[in-house]
Amino acid sequence: MDRMNSNSTILETFGLEKAYTVGRSSLIVLKGIDLKIRRGEIVAVIGPSGVGKSTLLHLLGALDRPTAGKVLIEGIDIFEFNNERLANFRNRTVGFVFQFHHLLPEFSALENVAMPALIAGGPHKQAYRRAIKLLDEVGLWQRANHRPGELSGGEQQRVAVARALMNNPRLLLADEPSGNLDLEASNSLHRLMWHLSRSRKQTFIVVTHNLQLANQADRIIELWDGRIKRNTLNGA
Repeated sequence: MDRMNSNSTILETFGLEKAYTVGRSSLIVLKGIDLKIRRGEIVAVIGPSGVGKSTLLHLLGALDRPTAGKVLIEGIDIFEFNNERLANFRNRTVGFVFQFHHLLPEFSALENVAMPALIAGGPHKQAYRRAIKLLDEVGLWQRANHRPGELSGGEQQRVAVARALMNNPRLLLADEPSGNLDLEASNSLHRLMWHLSRSRKQTFIVVTHNLQLANQADRIIELWDGRIKRNTLNGA
């Protein structure tokens, strides 16, 4: 299958807006975002701080609801769901990796990775079997019983990536995933994410300030003042 096939759209947005009430004023963060993301693409979202990159990612992943507009994932208007159905859809369909890994410190790496499947009510044995396989994929099966405090920053982010993949999501959203890592760990994480995207044909949308990383993506979306300033294929 051609990864750039125009018929393989996985995500679309139409007139996406987000505003927050600040005192008596309204702060408009996103101002009518129209996007189309193809299945299997790696998309980098760039732009200076405060232009709405993380807000956009939160809306795409249904962590927040828009003020106006639509988000369609595989043709489904996700914000037509009530909160319970939306949470279930999000857990099955979207994986998240944040700058700060948000691992649960009292649980082992294995337990952290298995958590999304356990929350979804899956069989425990099957969840742990898949979790150890994912830890092996990210090069950490030998650290399965270590807690986050016993892992390096780069290892913690690898665990977070494995956790994001636990329910085999169609979309993986990453918000500055290497922003808190040193150069070596950052480059290692980038290589891992790219390998996983290609091998699994999963769609990755990555918010980043790292232009070197962005230039390795299939597509760059640049935000400015809440709007899309640039939406281009790399190498086009």
